[in-house]
Amino acid sequence: MTGQHAATALTLALCAALLALFASAAGADQDRNQAVENPPPDIIIVNAAVWTGVKDAADAEAIAITASTITTVGSNDDICALAGPATRVMDAGGRRVIPGITDSHTHILATGLQLTRLDLRQAGGKERFINAVAAATADCPPGKWILGGQYTVESWDKPEEPRKEWIDPVTPGNPVFLTRTDLHQGLANSVALKYARIDRSGPPDPPGGEIERDPGTGEPTGILKDAAMELVSRHIPEPSDKDKYAALILAAKALNAWGITGIHDMTDPDDYDVLLAAHKRGDLTLRVYSFYTAEVFAGSWDRIRQINKSADESFRVAGYKAFMDGSLGSRTAYMHAPYADASPDEKYPRGLRSGQAADLDAFRRQLAWAHDHGMQLAVHAIGDEANHELLDTYASFDGVQRRRYRIEHAQHLLPEDVSRFGKLGVIASMQPLHKADDGRWAEAAIGPERSKTTYAFRSLLDSGATVVFGSDTPVVTANPFEGIAAAVSPRTFDGKIWVPEQSIGREQALRCYTVSPPYAAFAESRLGTLEKGKLADLAILNADVLHAGVESLGAIESWMTMVGGRIVWQAPVAPAH
Repeated sequence: MTGQHAATALTLALCAALLALFASAAGADQDRNQAVENPPPDIIIVNAAVWTGVKDAADAEAIAITASTITTVGSNDDICALAGPATRVMDAGGRRVIPGITDSHTHILATGLQLTRLDLRQAGGKERFINAVAAATADCPPGKWILGGQYTVESWDKPEEPRKEWIDPVTPGNPVFLTRTDLHQGLANSVALKYARIDRSGPPDPPGGEIERDPGTGEPTGILKDAAMELVSRHIPEPSDKDKYAALILAAKALNAWGITGIHDMTDPDDYDVLLAAHKRGDLTLRVYSFYTAEVFAGSWDRIRQINKSADESFRVAGYKAFMDGSLGSRTAYMHAPYADASPDEKYPRGLRSGQAADLDAFRRQLAWAHDHGMQLAVHAIGDEANHELLDTYASFDGVQRRRYRIEHAQHLLPEDVSRFGKLGVIASMQPLHKADDGRWAEAAIGPERSKTTYAFRSLLDSGATVVFGSDTPVVTANPFEGIAAAVSPRTFDGKIWVPEQSIGREQALRCYTVSPPYAAFAESRLGTLEKGKLADLAILNADVLHAGVESLGAIESWMTMVGGRIVWQAPVAPAH
């Protein structure tokens, strides 16, 4: 018997003995009175390596839970002594226990729907791209839309932008719209372009978007960027509520399996009925802190108040999600200087503001309206100029330091803007796995000098800013352990070392996924650490995230995930051989 197994057996024996003692003394008046004053916990977790998230606290061994709340954290002996006859004893077997993980930037319904659609992440090149589309179309009835995508060409051996001519021959009877992995660009085939009435004669580019055209003929290539994507997407039939509901449950369970207990969701207004239904039925296995994605804020104010009549610690709408610009990969992130690889005839050499922010003064008035109505703001900004203009806007508001406004992504910053996050109390909501992805090619787009304050995790934390981590799923996997690996290692997906000075430590990265997100959601008094009085949101991991090799971090999963004392995920037991 190993030392660990011996310790486990001893602790369980002690718990069993104490339970027997409770049972034999159950009839005594003194014990009954004591039980009323200090009822035994419903659950105790023993033989654990508990990282509480409390700053400078040592690991604990065990946790006691009553109903939805943690009542005690301490040693095996101390926690076992609290057990009563009905207490459930859970042996963690020496596994690492952490506070529940929050993914601070998700699109949860889109994540679930993408799990049922064409996935081109691994296409790798033109031929495989075309073959995958052909396979998806083979059994598809004529007229049905082919959706999905998640493609990125930068990792291909021969990077080249897809065109409608690639897929038209294999999709003659089906409209196709495939989004790039960052969701700021899409490829439409000729059938889909006909739905949108896009041809060589028009229409003009919408504000904040681009219809890519062949420079010689004016013929659309099929690539639509940012606001131009809406010209096609508005013709795509909405999934039924039944399909959305199934997608939501599927996505939530997938996230639970990584120890994720909460999300900060950037929610499409059409998705709220499904979220509310799942919340009402008790089917939500994640806490959802939602930002209402709106083009016009005032027009949705009554709707938000109606939704929040059902608000509690499991579900509420915090405020508004808006867009300053696009993405680096699509060259629509709004930069202070032109892209390093911009061609002489580039229409938008610095990228462009989003359609929502194209009229910057009008956009700022919208943000001011939300500020005046007490709503939290979460605004997408990727380019350094977009971040600068947004920080300027936030700085113009009275009392902004206590409002915990957010910048979603905050990927590329002017050096002088890094310290402004902490000074203004603005939260940097970042996605570390994007760094491992973008690092393969981003320096070609922005050059080495601008790269120094790209994905500036360390610089932001050192300056006193609050940084929260998420995935932007379904843009990339929601696996938070791959995100931690990308935050602590400067290695990109293709093995290159990129901006190593911005890498951070394990505990810092883990705090950005566990401790800091509840602060960003004004919930730090109830969530984020494992201590008395906090809600019992936790994950028992199948490997130690604090000590596993960097190369194996991405393989970590949850052995068991708990939300408010309720087990929402448990790893399947391997069959005996």
